[in-house]
Amino acid sequence: MGSSYFYLEFLLAWITILREAGWRNPAIFALEYTLVPDEKYPTQLDQTVAGYDHVCHIIKNPSRICLAGDSAGATLQLSLLLHLSKSSHSGKRLPGFATLISPWATLVTPKNRNTPSDYLNADSLHLYGRQYAGTATNLKEPLVSPGMCKDREWWMRASPLEGFCFMYGSEEVFGPEVRDLIALLRRSGCAVRVREEPGQVHAWPVVSLFLAETQAERTKGLRDLTKMISQAINPEYELIDGV
Repeated sequence: MGSSYFYLEFLLAWITILREAGWRNPAIFALEYTLVPDEKYPTQLDQTVAGYDHVCHIIKNPSRICLAGDSAGATLQLSLLLHLSKSSHSGKRLPGFATLISPWATLVTPKNRNTPSDYLNADSLHLYGRQYAGTATNLKEPLVSPGMCKDREWWMRASPLEGFCFMYGSEEVFGPEVRDLIALLRRSGCAVRVREEPGQVHAWPVVSLFLAETQAERTKGLRDLTKMISQAINPEYELIDGV
């Protein structure tokens, strides 16, 4: 599911819902990054930074950008924010908002455990995480595994101008680590909006769009995300959604 082409229906539906919510001309930039085992860190982060720089070159005003991603894509968005915050000009480059669906916060941790409901497997995920990191040392590196960053000041510097939005399922493998990261961000002083959906699994807004029975159920996650984005960024401005 790593290809942006897999998400095409999801992204087109999101464009429609953004317009219905009052956004005049929303645009989505979808990054096609290289998957493991073809490449490992830092290739994917370098590609993410290059994609963000490309969008900033077009938009000029990063405050109009909303980062978005699910699962490993959300991990790369967190890594991007930590990377951007290391620059002396970070305040001028940070996006307006970040929407994170079921982020893989910490690549390898005993807190990533199988649940009766979720379709993810913790052992397989840890294998992929080690392939991405390349070395055991890199697994402790925040730019590789953002949940390893416990530095509150670094997170505060990395926060988008209007903060974060997290959306995840209560039954998913990544749930404990996502909750820990949310708590850390709040202790750091970051603005954080959260939607933990009861009984749902990993990346449920994406899963629901493809598998739910009714139109309302299919688009519930996207409408919830759009509502939180609209609360953070004025819909009167054009929006660039970086996925």
